[in-house]
Amino acid sequence: MPTMVTAHIHLDERGVAWIDDTNVKVIEVVLDKLAHGSSPEEIHFQYPHLSLAQIHAALSYYYDHQQEFDTQIERQLQEIEAMAAQASDSPLRRRLRAMGKLP
Repeated sequence: MPTMVTAHIHLDERGVAWIDDTNVKVIEVVLDKLAHGSSPEEIHFQYPHLSLAQIHAALSYYYDHQQEFDTQIERQLQEIEAMAAQASDSPLRRRLRAMGKLP
């Protein structure tokens, strides 16, 4: 059962923060802010079904739990880098490099 933690934000059974009555996680709004420097209005343009109040609540929740979010983001980036490193040395890539088709 979801737990409401603040207006517009609830946690699911795994502790993931969601924006109420949407299928948007708080982390998605946060990543738009961090990756692109998007303002709440720009985020609203990308997510027109979210109200500015919901967007501000998501950002506020992030700032209240910034260390947890930043740790999660860093962990996910490390996982992505590890997967990319594995993918960059596949048998196909080695053959293509040997043929001079890849650097």
